[in-house]
Formats: sequence, structure tokens, C-alpha cells
Amino acid sequence: MTDAAIRSRVENSFARQGMMQHLGARLLRVEPGLCEIALPYSCKVTQQQDGFHGGAIGALADIAGGYAGLTQAPDGMEVTTVEYKINFLAALRDGELRAIGRVAKAGRRVIVTRAEVLHIGINGKETACALMQQTLMCVPKSY
Repeated sequence: MTDAAIRSRVENSFARQGMMQHLGARLLRVEPGLCEIALPYSCKVTQQQDGFHGGAIGALADIAGGYAGLTQAPDGMEVTTVEYKINFLAALRDGELRAIGRVAKAGRRVIVTRAEVLHIGINGKETACALMQQTLMCVPKSY
């Protein structure tokens, strides 16, 4: 599959992600085995102390890792998360988050990915926010 076909595959699937659309996430980069997604700070993604909510951080990491895995999945297949483990490294607000998902190992049925979530402050400073490891399973595309 060409890089353009891989990007198109991910873009088409990402457009179907209702939660990511609702939260204002943007697809930034797609390469074989890699996906980067940005999530801007807003009242939709905060917890009670005005920081990014862990659920939003986890969802962003899950989606970035999932789409990195999709770039390696066979034609006609999608991926679904079997499990992930996340470590939160810092509580942050304002600016935006960027999750960079990378494939660690791609098999025919199971794909293991990692995602790093960075916070980009309004001053441009980057801070590590979270680390995730994920297991994906390939499933037939149903749409």
C-alpha cells in the first residue's frame, strides 16, 4: 500500500470518530507505523481542576496508537483495542496535547503499539504528559 493510500485509509476512518470530532481533535501526521493527533484545550476535555482530563488523554493515546496500528493492518481489516496501559506523567492545562502512536510489533492478528502524549504549552514549551502501551486486534471492516 502506498503512503498516500495509507493516509487516505486513516483519514477516512478518523472522519468516522464521533468523539474525536466532538472534542476538536486533528489528524496531523500519518506514516507507515506512525500516527500523530492533536487535541486542543477546551472545556470539553477538562476535569474539575481545569486540567486535561485523564479520560481525554487516554482516548487520544488510544486513537493515535490505534491508527498507527491500522497503517499495518491487512486490507479490508480495521483494528480494535484489546487493552492498554497508560502512565500519566503530568497534569497540564491550556495549549494542546499531541499523541504520537508508533507500532512496536505488527502481527497478522495482533499489533502492539506505544503512544507518547506531549503537552504543547501556549508558550511553545513541550512537556511529557503520558505514556501508553496498547494491544490491538485486527477485525473485519464492517462499514
